[in-house]
Amino acid sequence: MHRLYNPNSGEHFYTASTGERDGLVRAGWRYEGVAWVAPTKSGTPVFRLYNKNAGDHHYTTSKAERDKLVSLGWRYEGIGWYSDDAKGQALFRLYNPNAKAGSHHYTVNAGERDGLVRLGWRNENVGWYGVKA
Repeated sequence: MHRLYNPNSGEHFYTASTGERDGLVRAGWRYEGVAWVAPTKSGTPVFRLYNKNAGDHHYTTSKAERDKLVSLGWRYEGIGWYSDDAKGQALFRLYNPNAKAGSHHYTVNAGERDGLVRLGWRNENVGWYGVKA
């Protein structure tokens, strides 16, 4: 999974698509490398949503959360990737209540998670799982 950063909005973006990654880099996003490995298929999809007003993406395995965000005006963009049903590598989900865009952040790095929590981000625990490296 590719991780990119928009220096203008502060949003991190995640995609399995090299074409999407390359297009965003051409548009000024910073490529931060491979963040984790997602399985090609599993019983647990990770849904991708977009809020055009905030310019923000959100990712969740919860159908209820997906449906709630759609009812609030978020655009459902489909399945972004899959979570590892074997729960190999935890992806931590964090929330910044003060951010207008990039309010959620996802990382496999416990040190990055802990550093963001010290800065005021809320730890929302595990969002999904990547394949154990």
